[in-house]
Amino acid sequence: MLDIAEELHRWIGQGRDVAVATVVAVGGSAPRPPGAALAVDAGGTALGSVSGGCVEGAVYELCAQALRDGETVLERFGYSDEDAFAAGLTCGGVIDVLVTPVRADAPARPVLAAALAAAAHGRAAALARVVSGPRDLRGRALLVRPGGAYDGGFGAHPGLDRAVAAEAGAFLDAGRTGTLEIGERGSWRGAPLTLLIESSLPPPRMIVFGAIDFASALVRIGKFLGHHVTVCDARPVFATRARFPEADEIVVEWPHRYLERTEVDGRTVLCVLTHDSRFDVPLLELALRLPVAYVGAMGSRRTHLHRDRLLREAGVTEPELARLRSPIGLDLGARTPEETALSIAAEIVAARRGGSGVPLAGARTPIHHDAASGAGTSENRPRARFVAGPVARQGF
Repeated sequence: MLDIAEELHRWIGQGRDVAVATVVAVGGSAPRPPGAALAVDAGGTALGSVSGGCVEGAVYELCAQALRDGETVLERFGYSDEDAFAAGLTCGGVIDVLVTPVRADAPARPVLAAALAAAAHGRAAALARVVSGPRDLRGRALLVRPGGAYDGGFGAHPGLDRAVAAEAGAFLDAGRTGTLEIGERGSWRGAPLTLLIESSLPPPRMIVFGAIDFASALVRIGKFLGHHVTVCDARPVFATRARFPEADEIVVEWPHRYLERTEVDGRTVLCVLTHDSRFDVPLLELALRLPVAYVGAMGSRRTHLHRDRLLREAGVTEPELARLRSPIGLDLGARTPEETALSIAAEIVAARRGGSGVPLAGARTPIHHDAASGAGTSENRPRARFVAGPVARQGF
């Protein structure tokens, strides 16, 4: 539910009763990942999506039912050859969806509200909810913050609370959302229990160096993709709010000096659009040695070869140079700033998700990738293990 935190937080703040359907597990060519959510309030207003349209109507009805009876339900949806009109995923995938009522009398509502507030304001948090297990634990939740502090819990099971907090902290550190199997008294003690752990992190950073017209288009698409976007240029006449109204930050400073002092991490993308060796070489010399997700530099192939030689002379090693995406972007035949920004964004997404960048038509690569595990989802790959068991529906 944290993927729709901003609006859902507003709903909860208004005192609305809501039901939230959350994707717990996926298999095959499912369109949305674990953590994707659809919420419905008592007035029938819907927010979010669990399948990109395939089963939204059926999930909407489950949410409405949960609001009426206060019961949590775990439902599996998949493709049905027998009835092409039945609710199912025509793409051939399978998803397990947890439907949870969040009414005013729900014990977990304060914890869920705190988790939504943290995610809506860009603060890191992990939320653990019971998917299946002993009846007295159903409907409870635990919120874990960076450093290990947690709120809420699972009733009279302090060992479970501590164990889940530790495990959820590891999920948060990795930015992962998925399921955890554990015993009801912590570790593997007691009856088996399955939890959904959702992680929410601040938006990843995109730092665009070079306040040129191409940068303006890249800022817009960076924001669209959910990045916190900074524009940096040493020339104050170009690095202005009027030229980059959608940027989160505008910094007037020599690029390499700004990069030396700013905070980056393994999700940060650096886009060097200056194509001027005075700026590029000291900047890239530093950037290629930082633990960031992506470093790309604009320029013609001639500019790239000249810059590559200067970087070698500056002591940049072959493994470091191999990290540089230059000329920046995928080959889309782009000409306009907007088309060029699209080609850069496409390369960033491919690098993040482990995509090949080749056309899907005719390719035998999976449509959905998991770069962290090196696996994708396709009909030729093993399906994920599900938490719902062999039955299609479980009423809690």
